[in-house]
Amino acid sequence: MAEHYLNHAQLKAELERCLQCANKPCMHACPARCRPQTFIQQAKEGNVLASAETIMADNPLGETCGLICPDKFCMKACTRAKLDFPVNIPKIQATLVKNAHTLLKPVSVRANGYRVAVIGAGPAGLGAVDVLSRQGFTVEIFEALNRCGGALNMIPETRLPVCAVQHDAEYVLSRPNVRITYQTQIENPLDLLKRFDGVIVATGEPHILPLHIEGEALAIPYNTYLLNPTRYATKGKVAIVGGGNVATDCALTAQANGAEYVEMFVRRRLCDMRISSQEYVALLQHEINISAQSSIVKIERASAHLSPSSELLHQKEKLTIFVQKNQCVDGKWQPIPQTCVALGGFDYVIAAVGSRADTPMVHERIIYAGDCKTGGSTVVEAVASGKTAADLLAQNIMPDNGSCTK
Repeated sequence: MAEHYLNHAQLKAELERCLQCANKPCMHACPARCRPQTFIQQAKEGNVLASAETIMADNPLGETCGLICPDKFCMKACTRAKLDFPVNIPKIQATLVKNAHTLLKPVSVRANGYRVAVIGAGPAGLGAVDVLSRQGFTVEIFEALNRCGGALNMIPETRLPVCAVQHDAEYVLSRPNVRITYQTQIENPLDLLKRFDGVIVATGEPHILPLHIEGEALAIPYNTYLLNPTRYATKGKVAIVGGGNVATDCALTAQANGAEYVEMFVRRRLCDMRISSQEYVALLQHEINISAQSSIVKIERASAHLSPSSELLHQKEKLTIFVQKNQCVDGKWQPIPQTCVALGGFDYVIAAVGSRADTPMVHERIIYAGDCKTGGSTVVEAVASGKTAADLLAQNIMPDNGSCTK
């Protein structure tokens, strides 16, 4: 786990590289409006607790985001990049929060008399809970899983240690005006308005997009795979359909799970893959084969007598995939005729082409946040969406005179 964080010497060196720019480009580039200049200066002065408190006040998933935030936000905006290379702000952030984890305590707030429900304890949900609880709302979270984190639970341990998510969640849940109920599915947010003054819906995108190909029942949905990867451990071959962040996590997980050969099939070009440079390098380092401009158009099993739901199918039977090359014509990707080939010997095919959310309800006291509102996004963008949703809900349910208490 040590490689995820900076050691003492590395932390000191990175802190000293900050130029304390007057225009604060790093802060303006952060979706959650974190203040790197402030927490870096506090850390340089030796006040690690104050720096961690600054981070968590802006982003309650400070440690988590610091570990997996892409380089397209604060690091891309860092002035230092024009001189040599950017300050590693995310790793500074993660290290400072981790070092102060046991010292961080919730701030006591006066209850305002309002009760709010939050559906989902992922990044957007926890971002909303943090803002609402700081404003004095009594917050109850309803989480379908048996743990916090939402989609974070599908990120491999090699990229995101479980303890980091636990640290951040514990910080939010430690407030006396926050309560969470696990393994509870809320089918209709409107029902909660009978008991609560408002509702934040932060359920992500729970519905996996279909492949629309013959034999797709033989493919494993990415969420099924990533939530329980050891069930699908293999020393054989694994095919991944998709070329985004989730597909990358599936590929790296399959390789870490013992697969001898992992291949990603990406419909468009390599440069069109929506992954960070770090993720791309990780795929190369782990010898993941990437077949660009390629689509799986059919999946077939050797024995027709086994049903798609058979456990034997997933455990023993080899799969054949039929792959077709694509080309871009007038801005649209189309199959190239007579390029379909059959590739056999795969133990698993994992579908990771995307997902969708439920249709939102329109009500001034039901506010949506995170991926279920904006579509797939980064963790820090989901946190920012949750914070914005919380502020909007607070405005909608507060009395006209602006009083913070009933």
